[in-house]
Amino acid sequence: MSKDIIDYAVEVEDLTVAYDAKPVLWEIDLKIPKGQLMAVVGPNGAGKTTLMKAMLGLLTPVTGAVRFMDKESKDIRFMKKHIGYVPQSGSVDWDFPATVFDVVLMGCYGKLGWIRRPRKADIELTYTVLKKVGMEDYALRQISQLSGGQQQRVFLARALAQEAEIYFMDEPFKGVDVQTEKAIILLLKEIKEQGKTVVVVHHDLQTVPDYFDWVTLINLRVVASGPVEEVFHEDNLQKTYKSTKTLLGSEV
Repeated sequence: MSKDIIDYAVEVEDLTVAYDAKPVLWEIDLKIPKGQLMAVVGPNGAGKTTLMKAMLGLLTPVTGAVRFMDKESKDIRFMKKHIGYVPQSGSVDWDFPATVFDVVLMGCYGKLGWIRRPRKADIELTYTVLKKVGMEDYALRQISQLSGGQQQRVFLARALAQEAEIYFMDEPFKGVDVQTEKAIILLLKEIKEQGKTVVVVHHDLQTVPDYFDWVTLINLRVVASGPVEEVFHEDNLQKTYKSTKTLLGSEV
């Protein structure tokens, strides 16, 4: 299908990323249509998190370009207003002296800037998204006092407060209980139904068909990318995980 038929939220062209001159992602070409809930899956060390960080400009690639809704990823003003990011919980300094409310309110700063004071509408939005993730009763609690699942809900709420068009989430289900996982996926599907795009680094192969519309399988390169029902099959999984055993129905 041609580009003028499909409206793309994310386009990655010839992206190569290296650590100490050793490539960890190689010549990545990827197009994600708007309004998709997409999983990025692959084995440990395949470059899933590296791909997400490179797309967001948190890592500098050796070569390649990234565009969001036809805007270059170097457009910082666009990124702040339209791109939401939920990092892995292990990469966050949970000892930082901030309350749950403070952290979620930070999601509004892309619209406000760092100097302007939050408006009444921003405060109301903060409470609205806290309620949406079931954390309104924890608004004044220090983030260091939360469980892993609660922390993940808070960072999801911060992303929701951005009212972004594209959301990137790095393993949002890692370390959370079943109830929290179900609550998160319901929220992600709700975001998708609003016409927004959600890109999720994911590791549980069993849940891909139930949770996602689109999937990208990578192992240093893109093995396959497209609708789940078309590309998420045994042949592509074997190519991705370099295994001859059956992977469907297993967690990797």
